[in-house]
Amino acid sequence: MEFGFNLNRTANASVWRVLPNRWDFVAFPMIICMIALASVGFHETLAPISTLQTQAISLDPANLPEYALRTTLRMLAAMIASLIFTLIYGTLAAKSRRAAMVLVPILDILQSVPVLGYISFTVTFFLAMFPGRVIGAECAAIFAIFTSQAWNMTFSFYQSLRTVPRDLDEVSRGFHLTNWQRFWKLEVPFSMPGLIWNMMMSMSGGWFFVVASEAITVGNRTIVLPGVGAYLASAISERNLSAIGWVILAMIVVILAYDQLMFRPLVAWADKFRMENTTSGDAPESWLLDLIRRTRLIHRLLVPAGWILAKTARMPIKLPSLQGVKLGNFRAPVPSTKTGDMAWGAAVIVLTVFVVWKVVSFVSTGVSWGEVGHVFVLGFITLIRVVVLIAIASVIWVPIGVLIGLRPALAEKVQPLAQFLAAFPANLLFPVFVVVIVRFHLNPDIWLSPLIVLGTQWYILFNVIAGASAYPNDYREAAANFQITGWQWWKKCMLPGIFPFYITGAITASGGAWNASIVAEAVSWGKTSVVAHGLGAYIAQTTADGDYPKIILGIAVMSLFVTLFNRMLWRPLYAYAESRLRLD
Repeated sequence: MEFGFNLNRTANASVWRVLPNRWDFVAFPMIICMIALASVGFHETLAPISTLQTQAISLDPANLPEYALRTTLRMLAAMIASLIFTLIYGTLAAKSRRAAMVLVPILDILQSVPVLGYISFTVTFFLAMFPGRVIGAECAAIFAIFTSQAWNMTFSFYQSLRTVPRDLDEVSRGFHLTNWQRFWKLEVPFSMPGLIWNMMMSMSGGWFFVVASEAITVGNRTIVLPGVGAYLASAISERNLSAIGWVILAMIVVILAYDQLMFRPLVAWADKFRMENTTSGDAPESWLLDLIRRTRLIHRLLVPAGWILAKTARMPIKLPSLQGVKLGNFRAPVPSTKTGDMAWGAAVIVLTVFVVWKVVSFVSTGVSWGEVGHVFVLGFITLIRVVVLIAIASVIWVPIGVLIGLRPALAEKVQPLAQFLAAFPANLLFPVFVVVIVRFHLNPDIWLSPLIVLGTQWYILFNVIAGASAYPNDYREAAANFQITGWQWWKKCMLPGIFPFYITGAITASGGAWNASIVAEAVSWGKTSVVAHGLGAYIAQTTADGDYPKIILGIAVMSLFVTLFNRMLWRPLYAYAESRLRLD
Protein backbone atom coordinates (compact mmCIF):
# COMPACT_ATOMS: atom_id res chain seq x y z
CA MET A 1 0.00 0.00 0.00
CA GLU A 2 2.75 2.42 0.88
CA PHE A 3 4.56 1.63 -2.37
CA GLY A 4 1.38 2.24 -4.37
CA PHE A 5 0.81 5.58 -2.66
CA ASN A 6 4.34 6.78 -3.48
CA LEU A 7 3.89 5.61 -7.06
CA ASN A 8 0.71 7.63 -7.33
CA ARG A 9 2.40 10.73 -5.91
CA THR A 10 5.28 10.28 -8.34
CA ALA A 11 2.96 9.95 -11.30
CA ASN A 12 1.17 13.16 -10.35
CA ALA A 13 4.29 15.10 -9.41
CA SER A 14 3.81 17.57 -12.27
CA VAL A 15 0.28 18.27 -11.02
CA TRP A 16 1.48 18.87 -7.46
CA ARG A 17 4.12 21.33 -8.71
CA VAL A 18 1.52 23.63 -10.30
CA LEU A 19 -1.09 23.46 -7.54
CA PRO A 20 -1.05 26.53 -5.25
CA ASN A 21 0.40 26.21 -1.77
CA ARG A 22 -0.35 28.23 1.36
CA TRP A 23 2.04 31.00 0.27
CA ASP A 24 0.12 31.42 -3.00
CA PHE A 25 -3.05 32.08 -1.03
CA VAL A 26 -1.24 34.93 0.72
CA ALA A 27 0.36 36.42 -2.38
CA PHE A 28 -2.59 36.17 -4.79
CA PRO A 29 -4.89 38.62 -2.92
CA MET A 30 -2.06 41.17 -2.80
CA ILE A 31 -1.51 40.91 -6.55
CA ILE A 32 -5.24 41.09 -7.33
CA CYS A 33 -5.61 44.20 -5.12
CA MET A 34 -2.72 45.94 -6.86
CA ILE A 35 -4.14 45.19 -10.30
CA ALA A 36 -7.60 46.36 -9.23
CA LEU A 37 -6.30 49.60 -7.74
CA ALA A 38 -4.27 50.34 -10.88
CA SER A 39 -7.32 49.67 -13.07
CA VAL A 40 -9.54 51.99 -11.03
CA GLY A 41 -6.91 54.73 -11.12
CA PHE A 42 -6.48 54.44 -14.89
CA HIS A 43 -10.26 54.50 -15.44
CA GLU A 44 -10.54 57.77 -13.51
CA THR A 45 -7.97 59.44 -15.78
CA LEU A 46 -10.36 58.98 -18.75
CA ALA A 47 -13.10 61.10 -17.13
CA PRO A 48 -13.97 64.55 -18.56
CA ILE A 49 -11.78 67.34 -17.21
CA SER A 50 -14.91 69.16 -16.02
CA THR A 51 -15.06 66.67 -13.14
CA LEU A 52 -11.99 68.35 -11.63
CA GLN A 53 -13.94 71.58 -11.30
CA THR A 54 -17.01 69.95 -9.76
CA GLN A 55 -15.05 67.77 -7.31
CA ALA A 56 -13.31 70.22 -5.00
CA ILE A 57 -10.58 68.93 -2.68
CA SER A 58 -12.13 67.95 0.63
CA LEU A 59 -10.13 68.00 3.86
CA ASP A 60 -12.21 65.14 5.24
CA PRO A 61 -9.63 62.45 6.26
CA ALA A 62 -11.95 59.79 4.79
CA ASN A 63 -10.92 60.97 1.31
CA LEU A 64 -7.20 60.56 2.00
CA PRO A 65 -6.99 56.85 1.00
CA GLU A 66 -8.32 57.67 -2.48
CA TYR A 67 -6.03 60.71 -2.74
CA ALA A 68 -3.05 58.63 -1.61
CA LEU A 69 -3.85 56.02 -4.28
CA ARG A 70 -3.97 58.64 -7.03
CA THR A 71 -0.66 60.16 -5.93
CA THR A 72 0.96 56.73 -5.59
CA LEU A 73 -0.03 55.74 -9.13
CA ARG A 74 1.29 59.04 -10.53
CA MET A 75 4.63 58.56 -8.82
CA LEU A 76 4.87 54.94 -9.97
CA ALA A 77 4.14 55.96 -13.58
CA ALA A 78 6.78 58.69 -13.35
CA MET A 79 9.27 56.16 -11.91
CA ILE A 80 8.73 53.74 -14.80
CA ALA A 81 9.20 56.56 -17.31
CA SER A 82 12.33 57.70 -15.44
CA LEU A 83 13.82 54.20 -15.54
CA ILE A 84 13.30 53.91 -19.31
CA PHE A 85 14.77 57.37 -19.82
CA THR A 86 17.74 56.48 -17.61
CA LEU A 87 18.67 53.33 -19.52
CA ILE A 88 18.53 55.07 -22.90
CA TYR A 89 19.94 58.51 -22.09
CA GLY A 90 22.61 57.29 -19.65
CA THR A 91 23.87 54.69 -22.13
CA LEU A 92 24.17 57.18 -24.97
CA ALA A 93 25.99 59.68 -22.74
CA ALA A 94 28.42 57.06 -21.42
CA LYS A 95 29.10 55.21 -24.66
CA SER A 96 29.35 57.99 -27.22
CA ARG A 97 32.00 60.67 -26.80
CA ARG A 98 30.28 63.02 -29.21
CA ALA A 99 26.86 62.44 -27.69
CA ALA A 100 28.33 63.09 -24.23
CA MET A 101 29.51 66.53 -25.41
CA VAL A 102 25.83 67.46 -25.75
CA LEU A 103 23.90 65.09 -23.48
CA VAL A 104 25.87 65.65 -20.26
CA PRO A 105 25.58 69.47 -20.36
CA ILE A 106 21.91 69.11 -21.27
CA LEU A 107 21.44 66.85 -18.26
CA ASP A 108 23.08 69.52 -16.07
CA ILE A 109 20.64 72.06 -17.46
CA LEU A 110 17.60 69.79 -17.18
CA GLN A 111 18.19 69.08 -13.49
CA SER A 112 18.54 72.80 -12.85
CA VAL A 113 15.39 73.86 -14.71
CA PRO A 114 12.74 74.19 -11.99
CA VAL A 115 9.70 71.96 -11.86
CA LEU A 116 7.60 75.12 -11.90
CA GLY A 117 9.41 76.07 -15.09
CA TYR A 118 8.34 72.81 -16.72
CA ILE A 119 4.77 73.13 -15.48
CA SER A 120 4.45 76.61 -16.91
CA PHE A 121 4.83 75.26 -20.45
CA THR A 122 3.79 71.60 -20.29
CA VAL A 123 0.28 72.03 -18.88
CA THR A 124 -0.97 73.66 -22.05
CA PHE A 125 0.81 71.07 -24.22
CA PHE A 126 -0.68 68.01 -22.49
CA LEU A 127 -4.15 69.54 -22.22
CA ALA A 128 -4.07 70.17 -25.96
CA MET A 129 -2.87 66.60 -26.60
CA PHE A 130 -5.84 65.14 -24.66
CA PRO A 131 -8.58 67.79 -25.03
CA GLY A 132 -11.39 67.63 -22.53
CA ARG A 133 -9.95 64.69 -20.55
CA VAL A 134 -8.42 64.38 -17.10
CA ILE A 135 -5.57 62.35 -18.61
CA GLY A 136 -4.09 65.57 -20.05
CA ALA A 137 -3.72 67.11 -16.58
CA GLU A 138 -2.53 63.74 -15.24
CA CYS A 139 0.22 63.59 -17.86
CA ALA A 140 1.31 67.11 -16.93
CA ALA A 141 1.53 66.10 -13.25
CA ILE A 142 3.36 62.85 -14.06
CA PHE A 143 5.81 64.75 -16.25
CA ALA A 144 6.48 67.22 -13.44
CA ILE A 145 7.19 64.35 -11.03
CA PHE A 146 9.32 62.69 -13.73
CA THR A 147 11.51 65.79 -13.90
CA SER A 148 12.18 65.49 -10.16
CA GLN A 149 13.18 61.81 -10.48
CA ALA A 150 14.89 61.13 -13.81
CA TRP A 151 18.04 63.27 -13.57
CA ASN A 152 19.30 61.71 -10.34
CA MET A 153 18.82 58.18 -11.68
CA THR A 154 20.46 59.06 -14.99
CA PHE A 155 23.53 60.53 -13.30
CA SER A 156 23.85 57.38 -11.17
CA PHE A 157 23.59 55.05 -14.17
CA TYR A 158 25.99 57.20 -16.20
CA GLN A 159 28.52 57.15 -13.36
CA SER A 160 28.25 53.36 -13.07
CA LEU A 161 28.76 52.82 -16.80
CA ARG A 162 31.83 55.06 -16.76
CA THR A 163 33.40 53.25 -13.79
CA VAL A 164 32.90 49.59 -14.72
CA PRO A 165 36.11 47.81 -13.59
CA ARG A 166 38.54 47.35 -16.45
CA ASP A 167 39.22 43.70 -15.64
CA LEU A 168 35.52 42.82 -15.90
CA ASP A 169 35.25 44.74 -19.16
CA GLU A 170 38.27 42.89 -20.55
CA VAL A 171 36.79 39.53 -19.49
CA SER A 172 33.52 40.34 -21.27
CA ARG A 173 35.45 41.23 -24.43
CA GLY A 174 37.52 38.07 -24.05
CA PHE A 175 34.29 36.05 -24.16
CA HIS A 176 33.37 37.99 -27.35
CA LEU A 177 30.15 39.34 -25.88
CA THR A 178 28.31 41.72 -28.16
CA ASN A 179 27.44 45.26 -27.03
CA TRP A 180 23.92 44.05 -26.28
CA GLN A 181 25.10 41.10 -24.17
CA ARG A 182 27.73 43.14 -22.34
CA PHE A 183 25.10 45.78 -21.51
CA TRP A 184 22.69 43.32 -19.87
CA LYS A 185 25.20 40.84 -18.42
CA LEU A 186 27.81 43.27 -17.06
CA GLU A 187 26.96 46.96 -17.15
CA VAL A 188 23.35 46.90 -15.92
CA PRO A 189 24.09 44.37 -13.10
CA PHE A 190 27.13 46.42 -12.02
CA SER A 191 25.03 49.59 -11.86
CA MET A 192 22.05 47.95 -10.14
CA PRO A 193 22.90 48.54 -6.43
CA GLY A 194 23.56 52.26 -6.93
CA LEU A 195 20.62 52.65 -9.31
CA ILE A 196 18.14 51.10 -6.86
CA TRP A 197 19.25 53.36 -4.00
CA ASN A 198 18.90 56.34 -6.35
CA MET A 199 15.46 55.12 -7.37
CA MET A 200 14.54 55.26 -3.68
CA MET A 201 15.93 58.77 -3.47
CA SER A 202 14.12 59.82 -6.62
CA MET A 203 10.83 58.41 -5.39
CA SER A 204 11.24 60.20 -2.08
CA GLY A 205 12.43 63.39 -3.76
CA GLY A 206 9.31 63.36 -5.93
CA TRP A 207 7.21 64.00 -2.82
CA PHE A 208 8.94 67.36 -2.49
CA PHE A 209 7.22 68.57 -5.67
CA VAL A 210 3.94 66.68 -5.42
CA VAL A 211 2.22 69.86 -4.24
CA ALA A 212 3.46 71.76 -7.29
CA SER A 213 2.40 68.97 -9.66
CA GLU A 214 -1.10 68.38 -8.26
CA ALA A 215 -2.08 71.99 -7.51
CA ILE A 216 -0.96 73.75 -10.68
CA THR A 217 -1.34 77.53 -10.84
CA VAL A 218 0.00 79.35 -13.89
CA GLY A 219 -1.25 82.89 -14.36
CA ASN A 220 -5.03 82.92 -14.01
CA ARG A 221 -5.44 79.21 -14.68
CA THR A 222 -5.61 76.71 -11.84
CA ILE A 223 -5.88 72.92 -12.20
CA VAL A 224 -6.20 70.80 -9.06
CA LEU A 225 -5.84 67.02 -9.27
CA PRO A 226 -7.11 64.82 -6.43
CA GLY A 227 -4.08 63.68 -4.45
CA VAL A 228 -2.02 64.05 -1.32
CA GLY A 229 -0.26 67.11 -2.75
CA ALA A 230 -3.50 68.93 -3.51
CA TYR A 231 -4.82 67.98 -0.06
CA LEU A 232 -1.68 69.44 1.51
CA ALA A 233 -1.92 72.64 -0.53
CA SER A 234 -5.53 73.09 0.55
CA ALA A 235 -4.62 72.43 4.21
CA ILE A 236 -1.85 75.05 4.08
CA SER A 237 -4.16 77.56 2.41
CA GLU A 238 -6.83 77.06 5.10
CA ARG A 239 -4.24 76.83 7.94
CA ASN A 240 -5.71 73.49 9.04
CA LEU A 241 -3.16 71.83 11.34
CA SER A 242 -5.22 68.68 11.88
CA ALA A 243 -5.39 68.11 8.11
CA ILE A 244 -1.61 68.47 7.92
CA GLY A 245 -1.32 65.81 10.61
CA TRP A 246 -3.49 63.46 8.52
CA VAL A 247 -1.24 64.16 5.50
CA ILE A 248 1.82 63.14 7.48
CA LEU A 249 0.10 59.91 8.54
CA ALA A 250 -0.92 59.15 4.94
CA MET A 251 2.63 59.76 3.74
CA ILE A 252 4.01 57.38 6.38
CA VAL A 253 1.65 54.63 5.21
CA VAL A 254 2.45 55.15 1.51
CA ILE A 255 6.21 55.31 2.09
CA LEU A 256 6.14 52.15 4.20
CA ALA A 257 4.11 50.41 1.48
CA TYR A 258 6.63 51.44 -1.18
CA ASP A 259 9.49 50.33 1.05
CA GLN A 260 8.05 46.90 1.87
CA LEU A 261 6.44 46.08 -1.48
CA MET A 262 8.96 47.56 -3.89
CA PHE A 263 12.30 48.86 -2.67
CA ARG A 264 13.24 46.35 0.02
CA PRO A 265 12.70 43.40 -2.37
CA LEU A 266 14.77 45.24 -5.00
CA VAL A 267 17.61 45.92 -2.54
CA ALA A 268 17.64 42.28 -1.42
CA TRP A 269 17.54 41.06 -5.04
CA ALA A 270 20.32 43.45 -6.15
CA ASP A 271 22.69 42.22 -3.43
CA LYS A 272 23.73 39.38 -5.74
CA PHE A 273 25.28 41.95 -8.09
CA ARG A 274 27.85 43.13 -5.56
CA MET A 275 31.36 43.11 -7.04
CA GLU A 276 33.40 40.99 -4.65
CA ASN A 277 35.21 37.67 -4.32
CA THR A 278 33.94 36.87 -0.82
CA THR A 279 30.41 36.52 0.43
CA SER A 280 28.81 39.36 2.37
CA GLY A 281 28.44 38.56 6.04
CA ASP A 282 24.79 39.61 6.39
CA ALA A 283 22.87 40.07 3.15
CA PRO A 284 19.74 42.27 3.08
CA GLU A 285 16.45 40.40 3.34
CA SER A 286 12.86 40.96 2.23
CA TRP A 287 9.81 39.11 3.47
CA LEU A 288 8.00 39.78 0.17
CA LEU A 289 10.86 38.36 -1.90
CA ASP A 290 10.97 35.32 0.38
CA LEU A 291 7.19 34.97 0.02
CA ILE A 292 7.36 35.00 -3.78
CA ARG A 293 10.17 32.45 -3.75
CA ARG A 294 8.13 30.14 -1.51
CA THR A 295 5.00 30.31 -3.67
CA ARG A 296 4.43 27.44 -6.06
CA LEU A 297 1.92 28.60 -8.66
CA ILE A 298 3.08 32.24 -8.85
CA HIS A 299 6.69 31.08 -9.05
CA ARG A 300 5.75 28.76 -11.93
CA LEU A 301 3.93 31.61 -13.69
CA LEU A 302 6.99 33.84 -13.37
CA VAL A 303 9.40 31.24 -14.77
CA PRO A 304 8.45 31.83 -18.46
CA ALA A 305 8.88 35.60 -18.07
CA GLY A 306 12.30 35.09 -16.46
CA TRP A 307 13.29 32.65 -19.19
CA ILE A 308 12.30 35.12 -21.92
CA LEU A 309 14.24 37.95 -20.26
CA ALA A 310 17.32 35.74 -19.82
CA LYS A 311 17.21 34.57 -23.44
CA THR A 312 16.75 38.15 -24.63
CA ALA A 313 19.81 39.30 -22.66
CA ARG A 314 21.89 36.48 -24.16
CA MET A 315 20.85 37.10 -27.76
CA PRO A 316 23.97 37.91 -29.83
CA ILE A 317 22.55 41.18 -31.14
CA LYS A 318 25.31 43.27 -32.67
CA LEU A 319 24.48 46.91 -32.14
CA PRO A 320 26.51 49.60 -33.92
CA SER A 321 29.44 50.70 -31.78
CA LEU A 322 29.22 54.22 -30.39
CA GLN A 323 32.98 54.46 -29.86
CA GLY A 324 34.43 53.77 -33.24
CA VAL A 325 35.04 50.71 -35.41
CA LYS A 326 36.43 47.66 -33.65
CA LEU A 327 38.16 44.74 -35.39
CA GLY A 328 38.72 41.80 -33.03
CA ASN A 329 40.75 43.12 -30.09
CA PHE A 330 42.11 46.03 -32.12
CA ARG A 331 40.25 49.32 -32.40
CA ALA A 332 40.89 50.64 -35.85
CA PRO A 333 41.69 54.31 -36.09
CA VAL A 334 39.06 56.39 -37.79
CA PRO A 335 40.75 58.80 -40.22
CA SER A 336 37.88 61.25 -40.22
CA THR A 337 37.63 61.52 -36.42
CA LYS A 338 39.14 65.00 -36.27
CA THR A 339 37.03 66.24 -39.15
CA GLY A 340 33.94 64.62 -37.68
CA ASP A 341 34.60 66.19 -34.27
CA MET A 342 34.98 69.60 -35.85
CA ALA A 343 31.75 69.19 -37.81
CA TRP A 344 29.93 67.92 -34.73
CA GLY A 345 31.26 70.77 -32.60
CA ALA A 346 30.25 73.31 -35.24
CA ALA A 347 26.74 71.86 -35.39
CA VAL A 348 26.43 72.03 -31.59
CA ILE A 349 27.65 75.65 -31.54
CA VAL A 350 25.22 76.66 -34.29
CA LEU A 351 22.31 75.00 -32.49
CA THR A 352 23.32 76.63 -29.19
CA VAL A 353 23.58 80.08 -30.78
CA PHE A 354 20.17 79.62 -32.41
CA VAL A 355 18.53 78.61 -29.10
CA VAL A 356 20.19 81.51 -27.25
CA TRP A 357 19.08 83.93 -29.95
CA LYS A 358 15.45 82.72 -29.73
CA VAL A 359 15.47 82.96 -25.92
CA VAL A 360 17.00 86.45 -25.94
CA SER A 361 14.52 87.60 -28.58
CA PHE A 362 11.57 86.42 -26.53
CA VAL A 363 12.86 87.65 -23.17
CA SER A 364 13.76 91.08 -24.55
CA THR A 365 10.08 91.75 -25.28
CA GLY A 366 9.30 92.09 -21.57
CA VAL A 367 12.62 92.47 -19.72
CA SER A 368 15.10 95.34 -19.49
CA TRP A 369 18.89 95.10 -19.05
CA GLY A 370 18.48 96.35 -15.50
CA GLU A 371 16.19 93.43 -14.78
CA VAL A 372 18.79 91.03 -16.19
CA GLY A 373 21.47 92.43 -13.87
CA HIS A 374 19.10 92.19 -10.92
CA VAL A 375 18.38 88.52 -11.68
CA PHE A 376 22.12 87.73 -11.87
CA VAL A 377 22.60 89.29 -8.42
CA LEU A 378 19.77 87.13 -7.09
CA GLY A 379 21.47 84.12 -8.68
CA PHE A 380 24.70 84.85 -6.79
CA ILE A 381 22.76 85.05 -3.51
CA THR A 382 21.17 81.65 -4.13
CA LEU A 383 24.57 80.26 -5.20
CA ILE A 384 26.09 81.17 -1.84
CA ARG A 385 23.23 79.43 -0.04
CA VAL A 386 23.59 76.28 -2.11
CA VAL A 387 27.39 76.02 -1.68
CA VAL A 388 27.27 76.51 2.09
CA LEU A 389 24.40 74.08 2.60
CA ILE A 390 25.89 71.32 0.39
CA ALA A 391 29.20 71.61 2.27
CA ILE A 392 27.43 71.26 5.63
CA ALA A 393 25.34 68.33 4.38
CA SER A 394 28.47 66.55 3.08
CA VAL A 395 30.27 66.82 6.41
CA ILE A 396 27.25 65.38 8.22
CA TRP A 397 25.96 62.66 5.90
CA VAL A 398 29.10 61.10 4.37
CA PRO A 399 30.21 59.42 7.64
CA ILE A 400 26.63 58.41 8.45
CA GLY A 401 26.13 57.00 4.94
CA VAL A 402 29.29 54.90 5.22
CA LEU A 403 28.19 53.61 8.63
CA ILE A 404 24.81 52.54 7.23
CA GLY A 405 26.10 51.18 3.90
CA LEU A 406 28.64 48.85 5.50
CA ARG A 407 25.98 47.28 7.72
CA PRO A 408 23.12 45.74 5.67
CA ALA A 409 21.18 44.89 8.83
CA LEU A 410 21.34 48.52 9.94
CA ALA A 411 20.47 49.68 6.42
CA GLU A 412 17.26 47.62 6.53
CA LYS A 413 16.21 49.37 9.75
CA VAL A 414 17.21 52.85 8.60
CA GLN A 415 15.87 52.53 5.04
CA PRO A 416 12.18 53.35 5.81
CA LEU A 417 13.17 56.24 8.10
CA ALA A 418 15.56 57.66 5.48
CA GLN A 419 12.87 57.39 2.81
CA PHE A 420 10.35 59.18 5.02
CA LEU A 421 12.77 61.99 5.88
CA ALA A 422 13.72 62.35 2.21
CA ALA A 423 10.05 62.43 1.23
CA PHE A 424 9.07 64.91 3.94
CA PRO A 425 7.99 67.99 1.94
CA ALA A 426 9.32 71.34 3.06
CA ASN A 427 5.76 72.61 2.71
CA LEU A 428 4.87 70.87 5.97
CA LEU A 429 7.36 73.07 7.81
CA PHE A 430 6.02 76.32 6.37
CA PRO A 431 3.80 77.00 9.40
CA VAL A 432 6.73 76.63 11.80
CA PHE A 433 9.12 78.79 9.78
CA VAL A 434 6.57 81.50 8.98
CA VAL A 435 5.31 81.77 12.56
CA VAL A 436 8.82 81.81 14.08
CA ILE A 437 10.24 84.30 11.55
CA VAL A 438 7.29 86.69 11.94
CA ARG A 439 7.07 86.29 15.72
CA PHE A 440 10.75 86.98 16.41
CA HIS A 441 11.39 89.30 13.43
CA LEU A 442 14.14 87.05 12.01
CA ASN A 443 15.95 87.56 8.72
CA PRO A 444 14.28 85.38 6.02
CA ASP A 445 17.50 85.34 3.96
CA ILE A 446 19.11 83.26 6.71
CA TRP A 447 16.31 81.34 8.37
CA LEU A 448 14.58 80.14 5.19
CA SER A 449 17.84 78.65 3.90
CA PRO A 450 17.52 75.30 5.75
CA LEU A 451 14.39 74.58 3.71
CA ILE A 452 16.57 74.45 0.56
CA VAL A 453 18.68 71.54 1.77
CA LEU A 454 15.87 69.74 3.59
CA GLY A 455 14.90 67.65 0.56
CA THR A 456 18.25 67.56 -1.26
CA GLN A 457 20.75 66.48 1.40
CA TRP A 458 19.39 62.95 1.06
CA TYR A 459 20.89 62.65 -2.44
CA ILE A 460 24.29 62.66 -0.74
CA LEU A 461 23.24 60.19 1.95
CA PHE A 462 21.62 57.70 -0.43
CA ASN A 463 24.51 57.76 -2.90
CA VAL A 464 27.08 57.31 -0.14
CA ILE A 465 25.03 54.38 1.21
CA ALA A 466 24.97 52.90 -2.29
CA GLY A 467 28.74 53.34 -2.61
CA ALA A 468 29.46 51.80 0.76
CA SER A 469 27.04 48.93 0.04
CA ALA A 470 28.81 48.20 -3.25
CA TYR A 471 32.29 48.39 -1.68
CA PRO A 472 33.85 44.94 -2.14
CA ASN A 473 33.92 42.83 1.02
CA ASP A 474 37.36 41.43 0.10
CA TYR A 475 38.76 44.98 0.08
CA ARG A 476 37.45 45.47 3.60
CA GLU A 477 38.99 42.20 4.72
CA ALA A 478 42.32 43.15 3.18
CA ALA A 479 42.26 46.48 5.06
CA ALA A 480 41.49 44.64 8.29
CA ASN A 481 44.33 42.16 7.70
CA PHE A 482 46.80 44.99 7.16
CA GLN A 483 45.39 46.72 10.26
CA ILE A 484 44.50 49.92 8.40
CA THR A 485 42.36 51.89 10.82
CA GLY A 486 41.39 55.43 11.77
CA TRP A 487 42.01 58.28 9.39
CA GLN A 488 44.24 56.08 7.18
CA TRP A 489 41.26 53.76 6.61
CA TRP A 490 39.13 56.70 5.51
CA LYS A 491 41.87 58.23 3.36
CA LYS A 492 43.21 55.08 1.69
CA CYS A 493 40.18 52.81 1.57
CA MET A 494 36.70 54.17 2.09
CA LEU A 495 36.78 57.72 0.71
CA PRO A 496 38.34 56.63 -2.62
CA GLY A 497 35.83 53.78 -2.82
CA ILE A 498 32.74 55.95 -2.35
CA PHE A 499 34.06 59.09 -4.06
CA PRO A 500 32.41 58.45 -7.49
CA PHE A 501 29.10 57.82 -5.73
CA TYR A 502 29.52 60.94 -3.57
CA ILE A 503 30.18 63.10 -6.63
CA THR A 504 26.99 61.79 -8.24
CA GLY A 505 25.07 62.60 -5.07
CA ALA A 506 26.65 66.04 -4.75
CA ILE A 507 25.85 66.94 -8.37
CA THR A 508 22.20 65.95 -8.01
CA ALA A 509 21.97 67.52 -4.54
CA SER A 510 23.35 70.76 -5.91
CA GLY A 511 20.89 70.79 -8.81
CA GLY A 512 18.07 69.79 -6.50
CA ALA A 513 18.95 72.59 -4.08
CA TRP A 514 18.60 75.13 -6.87
CA ASN A 515 15.25 73.60 -7.73
CA ALA A 516 14.16 73.56 -4.09
CA SER A 517 15.01 77.25 -3.73
CA ILE A 518 11.80 78.04 -5.65
CA VAL A 519 9.75 76.46 -2.89
CA ALA A 520 11.99 77.49 0.00
CA GLU A 521 12.71 81.17 -0.71
CA ALA A 522 9.05 82.17 -0.86
CA VAL A 523 6.81 80.48 1.74
CA SER A 524 3.33 81.17 3.01
CA TRP A 525 0.98 80.07 5.75
CA GLY A 526 -2.55 81.12 5.00
CA LYS A 527 -2.36 84.78 3.96
CA THR A 528 0.99 85.37 5.68
CA SER A 529 3.97 85.23 3.31
CA VAL A 530 7.72 85.38 3.98
CA VAL A 531 10.06 85.97 1.04
CA ALA A 532 13.86 85.82 0.96
CA HIS A 533 16.10 87.44 -1.62
CA GLY A 534 17.11 84.90 -4.24
CA LEU A 535 16.55 83.51 -7.70
CA GLY A 536 14.12 80.87 -6.45
CA ALA A 537 11.75 83.46 -5.01
CA TYR A 538 11.98 85.44 -8.26
CA ILE A 539 10.94 82.43 -10.36
CA ALA A 540 8.13 81.49 -7.95
CA GLN A 541 6.67 85.01 -8.01
CA THR A 542 6.91 85.45 -11.80
CA THR A 543 5.35 82.00 -12.34
CA ALA A 544 2.42 82.91 -10.11
CA ASP A 545 2.04 86.14 -12.13
CA GLY A 546 2.25 84.27 -15.46
CA ASP A 547 4.99 86.62 -16.70
CA TYR A 548 6.59 84.31 -19.28
CA PRO A 549 9.53 86.52 -20.36
CA LYS A 550 10.64 86.84 -16.72
CA ILE A 551 10.00 83.13 -16.10
CA ILE A 552 12.32 82.23 -18.99
CA LEU A 553 14.90 84.77 -17.81
CA GLY A 554 14.93 83.23 -14.31
CA ILE A 555 15.13 79.68 -15.67
CA ALA A 556 17.92 80.61 -18.12
CA VAL A 557 20.00 82.31 -15.40
CA MET A 558 19.50 79.37 -13.02
CA SER A 559 20.50 76.91 -15.75
CA LEU A 560 23.59 78.99 -16.51
CA PHE A 561 24.67 79.08 -12.86
CA VAL A 562 24.17 75.33 -12.39
CA THR A 563 25.97 74.43 -15.62
CA LEU A 564 28.98 76.65 -14.90
CA PHE A 565 29.15 75.42 -11.30
CA ASN A 566 29.11 71.80 -12.45
CA ARG A 567 31.72 72.45 -15.13
CA MET A 568 34.08 74.33 -12.83
CA LEU A 569 33.82 72.06 -9.77
CA TRP A 570 31.89 68.82 -10.05
CA ARG A 571 32.94 67.69 -13.53
CA PRO A 572 36.71 67.91 -12.83
CA LEU A 573 36.15 65.93 -9.63
CA TYR A 574 34.01 63.47 -11.59
CA ALA A 575 36.78 62.99 -14.18
CA TYR A 576 39.32 62.45 -11.38
CA ALA A 577 37.10 59.81 -9.77
CA GLU A 578 36.57 58.11 -13.11
CA SER A 579 40.27 57.93 -14.01
CA ARG A 580 41.98 57.49 -10.64
CA LEU A 581 39.49 55.93 -8.23
CA ARG A 582 37.98 53.01 -10.15
CA LEU A 583 37.71 49.70 -8.29
CA ASP A 584 39.82 47.59 -10.67
